Amino acid sequence: MEVNPALMGPCGLYCGVCAIYIADRDNNTKFKERLVNLYKGGVPGKGILPGSEDLTIESIKCNGCMSDKLFKYCEICEIRDCTRARGYTGCHECSEWPCQHIENFPMAVGKKVILRAIPQIRDWGLEKFMKEEAERYVCPECGNKVFRGVVRCNRCKTELDLD
Repeated sequence: MEVNPALMGPCGLYCGVCAIYIADRDNNTKFKERLVNLYKGGVPGKGILPGSEDLTIESIKCNGCMSDKLFKYCEICEIRDCTRARGYTGCHECSEWPCQHIENFPMAVGKKVILRAIPQIRDWGLEKFMKEEAERYVCPECGNKVFRGVVRCNRCKTELDLD
């Protein structure tokens, strides 16, 4: 697997398995519509993004956290701003982790993954972490590639808990 540094969020979230990134990369309008509805309506226990009432299908776009084409919430990410201000590649370099930015992360699945990811990045390094993360988000029943936060494989309908 070729590692693209633009797909590694400073918080520890690997953008290569992000639903927004995948929907935009694949130009999947149906998936984009589902994401807009998800973020606008929220899912019990999963959270809702503040300001999501303005989301449209056109809002579902991103080339990764460290690219120039960002999802609207990635554009205003306090974690991204903090790591840049400190001159860090990511939170894994910070001795103050976890901090209030992590504690206040608006999406429950994202926060769960961040709390798993940063120790792994510290132990494995970024390249190995990204490869492992890409391999993690595959349905064990049918081999279909899935995204972070998925609860059911869209191909074989197997219930999943990969985060």
